[in-house]
Amino acid sequence: MPSKYRPQRFGWIGDLEKGKNYLTSPEDRLIFANDNYCVFKRKILSDQIFYLIIISLGLIFGCIGEYFAISLVAFFNPATERTLLYVGITAIVAFCLGIYCIIPEFYHNLFSRRGSPIIFNRKTGKVYVNESYFFSFRFWYNPLVFLHPNKRRIKEYDWADLHGVAIHNYSPYSLVSDILMVCKPGTNQTIDHIMFDPARKGVGSHLIWGWVNNYMIFDKLADPSRSIYPTDQEDKFKQEIINGQGWPKWMIEAFNATTQDELADIKQKYQVKQ
Repeated sequence: MPSKYRPQRFGWIGDLEKGKNYLTSPEDRLIFANDNYCVFKRKILSDQIFYLIIISLGLIFGCIGEYFAISLVAFFNPATERTLLYVGITAIVAFCLGIYCIIPEFYHNLFSRRGSPIIFNRKTGKVYVNESYFFSFRFWYNPLVFLHPNKRRIKEYDWADLHGVAIHNYSPYSLVSDILMVCKPGTNQTIDHIMFDPARKGVGSHLIWGWVNNYMIFDKLADPSRSIYPTDQEDKFKQEIINGQGWPKWMIEAFNATTQDELADIKQKYQVKQ
């Protein structure tokens, strides 16, 4: 049975149910939680460093290969080595595609900050992200955006329009990623997506999906006591994780909004366009 969300993501395994989920755990990803909002990190520093090293090596070898492929084409003898021309052109195209695919991964690991936190406010039903523009499953990018390696996406979403989907990344380690499909209100038509929990073994990421769903419906199974920062250390959490990371001031206040009217007042105060 295919995904009900269109277009269907490549590597789709299954759609994740929303609502109460007894398969739940915040694991070590829950940074902070109180009665208004919770915060999860999506990039573990050790993973970020590991993938950055691997991708950097791939980028270096790709550039070296591209150099030799161009040299092969530039200095071949057309009278006796025509086959080398075809081999060289094929190699140039292959290395270009490889580098094109590697650059976004390199950027998003290099410029992901403080675990790329995602924030869920259960009283206003809003979700906030501040992440690298390249932190996504997108394959095609306008090459011009490669000139802006630190480009970021800072957005507010409606939880009602976000739906979970499990994706296989086809690695030798059978890693699974959960993403949030951003749909047009009231439809299954996808207009964007958010990386929710990347590259986890087995059903590990589904446990976090279950925890967030329980949290959003005020279920007691979502226990905030396992967060890295205790509830009474909100100021410390914001100082060490949020401040200086480019979050708009209105959004930081909106984390703790308790009603839609309060959220509207915050946006009016900062003249945020709706």
